[in-house]
Amino acid sequence: MAGAVNVHEAKTNFSKLLKRAQLGEEIVIAKAGRPVARLAPLARPVRARQPGSAKGRVTMTARLRRAADARAAKGL
Repeated sequence: MAGAVNVHEAKTNFSKLLKRAQLGEEIVIAKAGRPVARLAPLARPVRARQPGSAKGRVTMTARLRRAADARAAKGL
């Protein structure tokens, strides 16, 4: 649900408005009754890939394993 606040209220309660935006609310800031800006939450950052996180979940066929080992032995 979007909320609207005037510039004075936004300056006075900026920390509270940031918290509301962090919780997912979109706040419109108005000057003289006209909307001029929107304070909205950012998309959550994508977690960095963690090597080995799928260990034990993925299996390779024997043929694919031999091919991978052969490439590794050649230094490719």
